[in-house]
Amino acid sequence: MRRDPSCIFCKIAAGEIPAKKIFEDDEILAFHDIHPAAPVHFLMIPKDHLPSLADADESDAPVLGRLLALAGRLAREQGSADGFRTIVNTGRVGRQDVYHLHIHILGGPSPLPRMIAKE
Repeated sequence: MRRDPSCIFCKIAAGEIPAKKIFEDDEILAFHDIHPAAPVHFLMIPKDHLPSLADADESDAPVLGRLLALAGRLAREQGSADGFRTIVNTGRVGRQDVYHLHIHILGGPSPLPRMIAKE
């Protein structure tokens, strides 16, 4: 398993930093965002360190597919029964803050505000 000892998400996946987990198996961890932007806001990460979506290749396809396939079930279980927003910030231009691939899932009982790109 690839791991970056300085990566906060690797530390969360290893249990070195606590998180409010909602799902975990051998490859994937999902946990609540510490600064939620919506009533439902959690992150999904591969446990294997992958810096960003731009760094993914064909060998990462199985776990990427599992992440997306699992998103709907977890969103519904967390209270977003009628849809959700999926966000993957990638690289500097995409405003990625933590360089470990992560998917934000945002939702709730009411429609989310429309997103407006800001410079």
